[in-house]
Amino acid sequence: MKTETKYLISIVGPTAIGKTSLSIKLANYFNTEIISADSRQFFKEMHIGTAAPTSSELAAAPHHFIQHKSILENYNVGAFEKEAMNTLHTLFKTHNYVVMVGGSGLYVDAVTKGLDYFPEVDKSIRETLNHQLEFEGLEHLQVQLKTLDLESYNTIALQNPQRVIRALEICIGSGKPYSSFLNKDKNNRPFKTISIGLTAERQTIYDRINTRVDNMMENGQLKEVESLLNHKELNALNTVGYKELFNYLNDDWTLDFAISEIKKNTRRFAKRQLTWFKRNPETLWFDFTTDFETILQAIESKK
Repeated sequence: MKTETKYLISIVGPTAIGKTSLSIKLANYFNTEIISADSRQFFKEMHIGTAAPTSSELAAAPHHFIQHKSILENYNVGAFEKEAMNTLHTLFKTHNYVVMVGGSGLYVDAVTKGLDYFPEVDKSIRETLNHQLEFEGLEHLQVQLKTLDLESYNTIALQNPQRVIRALEICIGSGKPYSSFLNKDKNNRPFKTISIGLTAERQTIYDRINTRVDNMMENGQLKEVESLLNHKELNALNTVGYKELFNYLNDDWTLDFAISEIKKNTRRFAKRQLTWFKRNPETLWFDFTTDFETILQAIESKK
């Protein structure tokens, strides 16, 4: 007896483009549920600044992985992959379609493709590298990486100390380049992914971002950030919309400047999102104003 194909409809695109709205329409059309792959929306203390779905949006379709963790918990992409796959396994028992939505490229890929798996390395290596970062600076680590793994040096975000340290600890701990472990032995997925991308002209995306930031501020973003000031060192809060307002609350910036920086950094984030998602040649791209029927027809054509 032939097993019926299961489909994961993955909606991607830059922030503020309308992914949530489309995901709810698709979930209602296919009578199914939604998995969020937006790593900022996992945390219950961060609602306004992450543009998490509203209570009415959450009520419009069943959602998973929205504000289910605390910023005080240690939660990463590996844990998310495991939990998301377990959730999909359960949902596909009663649904032929599940919708996934989110702008966190690594988290989307973790579900649709699987993560790269790296060997365990001695924890003291990371401690040594963190010590070097503190006393010798990021450039010192970048030079090490260039020597040990030129491919990673040319491809990872060199200004992100966590990425540089992660690559270096694998190089040092395994004796092999970090890049040599990429795209190996990933798990096959028991479903077919149909990827739908939403986009717009760059200025339209930027205008929507600026409007969203203004709305967030009107809806109490500053108060939300103020309530989290004592936890500002946590990794979850080292993100756009929070770190800028921490600078204001610490009297380092004016409020107007902090807001302008949120807009600027969100625009940069949107640009990086598009760059990431455009790497997938299978994604079907649509202008954010495209009518729902056209998108449905595209989904049918990929089955």
